[in-house]
Amino acid sequence: MATFHVMSGPGATPAHPLVRKIAIGDLRTALSKGIDDFLSMPSSLAFLGLIYPIAGFCLAGYATSILFPLMAGFALVGPLAAVGLYEISKRRELGLEPHWSDAFKVIHSPSVPSLLALGLVLLIIFALWLTVARAIYVWFYGPNEPESFIGFLVDVLTTPRGWSMIVLGDTIGAVFAVVVLSISVVSFPLLLDRDVGLAVAVETSVRATLENPFVMAVWGLIVAALLAAGFAALFVGLAVVVPVLAHATWHLYRRIVAPAGSLDAKA
Repeated sequence: MATFHVMSGPGATPAHPLVRKIAIGDLRTALSKGIDDFLSMPSSLAFLGLIYPIAGFCLAGYATSILFPLMAGFALVGPLAAVGLYEISKRRELGLEPHWSDAFKVIHSPSVPSLLALGLVLLIIFALWLTVARAIYVWFYGPNEPESFIGFLVDVLTTPRGWSMIVLGDTIGAVFAVVVLSISVVSFPLLLDRDVGLAVAVETSVRATLENPFVMAVWGLIVAALLAAGFAALFVGLAVVVPVLAHATWHLYRRIVAPAGSLDAKA
């Protein structure tokens, strides 16, 4: 049985993976491979992906005042929700025939404690973001919920008060997004691939972001745009968007982090 550990891997000396410099072309490659993974078994993955639109509908009924922050915050916990889909990409990469049930085999990974700990961090950040978003709403509109969603939407989009809230909310939200992107862009796939421990996984993800700031910013915008499109399609689009992004994230990880024992060459 694997030794229970969270912050560090099983070794006495942590192994720090090599981080590569990547280009925009690597994002195209990752997305192309992500689409290919999805198309290899679209019906099964769409079934798994239905979890996300169902969750979206549940969130939509939670509170009108923070509906948009809830939608935006979906990206903050997305890396955790996509872990099972990384496993499917990993198995395809190994030449194995994937099945939707493979998504649940992550529970056998020795890195499960670290994955759960990192997931908890993202959930805390998500909760903090919702708290801040609610405080911003109360500052501009008071403590009461809007009487109607349509009326609230019109007010937000057509009044100086609404646009001021949008600008402030987007600015603060961008800070949350940068933090989450930095600590999670490769950490979840890395933990699934190698039992390096939470500290090394997060440190590697931050190094990857600092090494490739422009490309990572573009990746963040791509993720935000595709998720927005998924939400715009009455949440149902998430059944396709989320699996594709999850698979693409696995392949992006492969472009950024060199294989164990590798000196440089890209996979």
